[in-house]
Amino acid sequence: MIRMLRMMITCHWSAKRIQHYLDADPAAPLSSEDIQRLEAHLSQCNKCRALAEEHHRLRSLLDVWARRTLPDKGAVQRVQGFLDDLTVRDPGDLEDR
Repeated sequence: MIRMLRMMITCHWSAKRIQHYLDADPAAPLSSEDIQRLEAHLSQCNKCRALAEEHHRLRSLLDVWARRTLPDKGAVQRVQGFLDDLTVRDPGDLEDR
């Protein structure tokens, strides 16, 4: 019982530090002792390790999303012109084609 309680407290402590650990957040740096303690816990706790992996995947996806390039402005203008032509023209004009 004490072992389970100790693990719950360590999980709670770890959950509050995982994001700082993964980000190496300079605003909230972890001490080397905290890093060692967290890494030791992550090596033993599947639940916290899964949480760390989820944070890592989310960060990776956000990094990819932030690097996305916008579509070519010319292509956007051509599509907008095409849609304008479709919506502005008399439906009878389309039947002649």
